[in-house]
Amino acid sequence: MSTNSSAPVPLPKDKELVLKVIPLPADTNGNGDIFGGWVMAQVDLAGSVLPARYTKGRMATVAVNEFIFKQPVRVGDILSFFSEVTRVGRTSVSVKVEVYAERHLAQGQYVKVTEANLTYVAIDDMGRPREIPKP
Repeated sequence: MSTNSSAPVPLPKDKELVLKVIPLPADTNGNGDIFGGWVMAQVDLAGSVLPARYTKGRMATVAVNEFIFKQPVRVGDILSFFSEVTRVGRTSVSVKVEVYAERHLAQGQYVKVTEANLTYVAIDDMGRPREIPKP
């Protein structure tokens, strides 16, 4: 099976739904598809939800370790962002984010459009790394 398959897939049950959004015409690129930078910004927002539970304060994105666009995102798609924590370090938290599109004309069917791995670091008021509080 191709990694770029547009066949419907089930939504993940082992990850948390952290964001849902519908892209608008203002978010398109020259081809009429949703601009990749817009998708990246949404993934960064979605990716920050779970690390915030660990950092309990300010944090910053320090790395986009991997970002794969599998399918185009279209105006009117309902995007569902699922996330899971993959690593908690002394000052940083890494997450995997998977994005699924429910196409405007195919309600109830989902296609994986993007996946990414990101790392966030807990920071103090001066923007320096700080230790993540113990649970």
